[in-house]
Amino acid sequence: MFVKVIFAWLLLVFANFALAGDVVFPGVAIDVSADEGGYSNALKVLVLLTLLSLAPAMLMMLTSFTRMIIVLAMLRHAIGMPTTPPNSVLIAFALFLTLFTMAPTIDRINERVLVPYNEKAITDSDFLDGLKSETKGFLVSQTREKDVALILSLSRKQLPDSVDDLGLSTLMPAFMLSELQTAFKIGFIIFLPFLVVDLIVASVLMSMGMIMLPPMTISLPIKILMFVLIEGWALVAQALVGSYI
Repeated sequence: MFVKVIFAWLLLVFANFALAGDVVFPGVAIDVSADEGGYSNALKVLVLLTLLSLAPAMLMMLTSFTRMIIVLAMLRHAIGMPTTPPNSVLIAFALFLTLFTMAPTIDRINERVLVPYNEKAITDSDFLDGLKSETKGFLVSQTREKDVALILSLSRKQLPDSVDDLGLSTLMPAFMLSELQTAFKIGFIIFLPFLVVDLIVASVLMSMGMIMLPPMTISLPIKILMFVLIEGWALVAQALVGSYI
């Protein structure tokens, strides 16, 4: 189901740019219109072919993956092991946390948009409108007003009267700015206890006259032990998922 939602988001973003008219390349013209309010098979095939290349971008622009991976990467550096856990493990963990946080939105999209569309109960236009509405609902709930205002000022647009008037081209960069800001706030809080351990170990070594001994040699196992004893990974996962509630 998650793959279907990613594909639907791709169709939504592509439609914002392509459905204004036919897609024309040198020597090639693609008619994106179809009868009875639908879209032609050429458009659907074109979106399908771009799925593999655009899916990672959709994952970062429309989900909580950005916050997850940044916090986990900062946690790895705070412990003092820049390459452990490896990137593949962190990305997999971030993907699972993303699924948990996006589950309510994905369920609503599936029940209100995908299921009726598969049952031929709604047209392609209604499908895109419903998908856009549910996606904007999630983005707006996690985006700060000041970030929306910044994007509107950069694009030299006036502040709309309501949230419904905001387009995805405004909400997506504003959402990413908010995610980056929140991720760094969480990362800073995670850094503090590890920084305290480093300072304590360095002070003890200095007072003992052991200047030549690197503090990291002593502080690293202490930080790992502390993190394991408090079940740090579970606490971080709980905090990240809870930040979207």
